[in-house]
Amino acid sequence: MRIVITGGAGFIGSHLCERFLLEGHEVVCVDNFITGTYSNIETFLDSPRFTLLTHDISKPLYLDGPVDAVLHFASPASPIDYLRYPIQTLKVGSLGTHNALGLARAKGARFLLASTSEVYGDPQVHPQSENYWGHVNPIGVRGVYDEAKRFAEALTMAYHRCHGLRTHIARIFNTYGPRMRLDDGRALPNFMGQALRQEPITVYGDGSQTRSFCYIDDLVEGIVRLLWTDYPEPVNLGNPEEITILDFAREILELTGGKSQIVFRPLPQDDPRVRRPDISRARELLGWEPKISRREGLRRTLEYFRRMMRLS
Repeated sequence: MRIVITGGAGFIGSHLCERFLLEGHEVVCVDNFITGTYSNIETFLDSPRFTLLTHDISKPLYLDGPVDAVLHFASPASPIDYLRYPIQTLKVGSLGTHNALGLARAKGARFLLASTSEVYGDPQVHPQSENYWGHVNPIGVRGVYDEAKRFAEALTMAYHRCHGLRTHIARIFNTYGPRMRLDDGRALPNFMGQALRQEPITVYGDGSQTRSFCYIDDLVEGIVRLLWTDYPEPVNLGNPEEITILDFAREILELTGGKSQIVFRPLPQDDPRVRRPDISRARELLGWEPKISRREGLRRTLEYFRRMMRLS
């Protein structure tokens, strides 16, 4: 098959490129490299089944030939990125989603949207199921990402209802693994980078806020399974094993053997207090749940970051 992945040079997008190439498909990677990196895809460039298009999907995209699936993963995804590029984030969630949906419709292809647990905002329901509508501050600093994804979901469902497009929505919870950027501002690369550099570990707030971390290989498996279903409504993909940020920092310190001190800084505006997916729908619909333990996933990620730091 021929599969288009927007944001294909990003963290999750590059792993999807790799998965589909390994399965023998042709992959068209679309990226404007605002946050994606060439190093994520350089091993694919010599493949005759891999095509790289340097393009901003917020502008229309026209492709010759058939397309079987369009996966829309283009967007800044970490706070440090979408606060640096707020308008681009809103545009890729709105115009970019519209253009990706238009491509899928023109080609009669399946469409999968990379949505996010951030559509739940700072949730008042815990754990979060797909039936929860969320608690988002639309004009807060995080709103540029949260509302872009909420609009993208609405647009995707409109294309499904109005045009009969085969659409899928993956609500992705915190994911980690190789090809994350050490400077992307999220908790895991922050903690690992600081521990490896023997710098103080920065915890925001008192560290009692919780997150649930899913290893990239597990997430990719869930996305691939979802793509080939006929289910159009959102599906949570994440690891329901919850941990406080303070305990997570201590876990990474122990794993790295670091001696860094933990320091506390003020909690950012609208930072969610809790985050844990209810994956009942994914279990029932996809037969999917995470397989890789957090300890094993962290060990693999730490090896990657150590290698990257030696090369830098």
